[in-house]
Amino acid sequence: MRRHVKKIIQGYQTSDGAGVKLTRVIGSQDVYDVDPFLMLDAFDSKNPRDYIAGFPFHPHRGIETFTYLIHGNIEHQDSLGNKGTIHDGEAQWMTAGSGIIHQEMPQPSEHMLGLQLWINLPQKDKMCEPAYWDILADHVQPIIRDGLTIRVISGSVDGVSPKIQPKYVQARILDISIKKDSTFKIDIDPKSTLFIYTFNSELINIEDHYHLPKKSAVILHEGSIVELKALDDSRILWFEGLPLKEPVAFGGPIVMNTKEELALAFKELREGTFIKHK
Repeated sequence: MRRHVKKIIQGYQTSDGAGVKLTRVIGSQDVYDVDPFLMLDAFDSKNPRDYIAGFPFHPHRGIETFTYLIHGNIEHQDSLGNKGTIHDGEAQWMTAGSGIIHQEMPQPSEHMLGLQLWINLPQKDKMCEPAYWDILADHVQPIIRDGLTIRVISGSVDGVSPKIQPKYVQARILDISIKKDSTFKIDIDPKSTLFIYTFNSELINIEDHYHLPKKSAVILHEGSIVELKALDDSRILWFEGLPLKEPVAFGGPIVMNTKEELALAFKELREGTFIKHK
């Protein structure tokens, strides 16, 4: 069965961190539509004043964050002593688990273009040990065929996958460039959640004849086949994962299953006992 468009969420302009201007595409009101994903923020600016203040040290618990750059330069470090920098075509994956305090500081560049995705952790893994890794440009082997370039950031396509894979939610994340009038078609798990993000592209879903707006999340119904055709040269990000089907208690940077767990997390922050692993 082919997948059809279920819902289109248009991103809106807002700010976060220390005043970073960004496009909020998916937020707390959408979590049950995109389970196991939680939030998607996109950034697209040629003015460093829009983002240079960055995201100074702040806490996370109960989630994973995936930061991906098309263009730009972001330095990051955390309470465990990890630090690094990602550049064009690279990503940083962080498992907050039981608790981590980190910062992400974009550096001035000609064009800051990318996004950050939050992925929920299963209830049984909410308090796992924090971890992180960088996905560097040379870790990703592009698949080039029939007007398509597919960069497999997580998961696999046609047996191609990066060496390091997610441990908790087996999300498939693809960066797909489609030439005008070319088609991307793939078989997927019919039970998985799937949405695509349209950076600056306009696509058509062949089955539904939908015209998809720029900077939006397009959520698809269940089904085993996806087929998309580009109206013009297009670039999309593909996010796919099996839903957790668990309650979500959203408390800003902390996401648990109950309000009581949220209250405990913020109590531990106040008391200085938030960090469990060092």
